Amino acid sequence: MATLLIVEDDVKTNEAVCEYLKSAGHKIIPAYDGGSALQIFDTNNIDLVVLDIMLPQISGLSVLHEIRGKSSVPILMLTAVEDEYTQVTSFDEQADDYITKPFSMILLGRRITALLRRSGKSIMPDIMTFGDVTVDFSGYTAKDGSSKIDITPKEIDLLKLLVEHKGLVLTRSQILDDLWGDSYPIIDRTVDTYIKNLRKKLRLDCIVTVKGIGYKYEVE
Repeated sequence: MATLLIVEDDVKTNEAVCEYLKSAGHKIIPAYDGGSALQIFDTNNIDLVVLDIMLPQISGLSVLHEIRGKSSVPILMLTAVEDEYTQVTSFDEQADDYITKPFSMILLGRRITALLRRSGKSIMPDIMTFGDVTVDFSGYTAKDGSSKIDITPKEIDLLKLLVEHKGLVLTRSQILDDLWGDSYPIIDRTVDTYIKNLRKKLRLDCIVTVKGIGYKYEVE
């Protein structure tokens, strides 16, 4: 679990981001202006900052500059889609990444996961055990005791995606966009086939079907 500071002055957007990332297993601290963001950062052990550009009191770029003067914590900027100058300036001030508004929550979650992994704060282990089956996500292998299980890299990626979003329902479209992108002629039912293969090969009962929506990884 990582501690994330979410700095966004729009209350509804802030709440939506916080709720999504909390469900993904993070500890969340919200801030609604630049001044309180800096105070919170100085009094808490923050692992990553999601930082809006347009903030009351102190701008997002000024907050970025202040934090960079004392910390190398990963910072992901929220920018307007057409604001190229601000995006360039963000990198000049050593932001680690940016995402443009409007954005998808699943994409935000993936960007945050990547930044945390790069900083050495991974939210999930490389090796996990599911009953008698052991899955090595970094090595793209699975085994049952000493016997290797025939599983494809894409099936491993799908399981990893579901585990990283534990408790959250991912639609078929979200899964397709994340694993295949929009450049491949893949249909929704392809996801169903991959889910069926995962359940059969790894004997998983933790992948739950949410009828009419998609799938989620759920454990008691």
